[in-house]
Amino acid sequence: MQEDIRKLREDIDNSVVKRDSGVARIASMQKELRGTIAQIDLFTGNKDRKGLLMAGADRAIRELLTIFKDDPIEVPLEEASMSVWSHMQMEE
Repeated sequence: MQEDIRKLREDIDNSVVKRDSGVARIASMQKELRGTIAQIDLFTGNKDRKGLLMAGADRAIRELLTIFKDDPIEVPLEEASMSVWSHMQMEE
């Protein structure tokens, strides 16, 4: 997209495109570019946040399983942990 904007600027400078219509198209393209960048930042931020949450959950599950190792509740705790883990993976 930035390359398209650069090319359009060159076309305006070379009088291939009228200045007023070229400037309007550049403004529109820059607005679209900023919107796309904002969406990518939001998506990336959400993915980073989810990764941190999953890492924290993984650590908590491992610690709980270590604490209750060889305890009668070990098997139900492991099953419940896997259920929580799968539920967290499906969330957005």
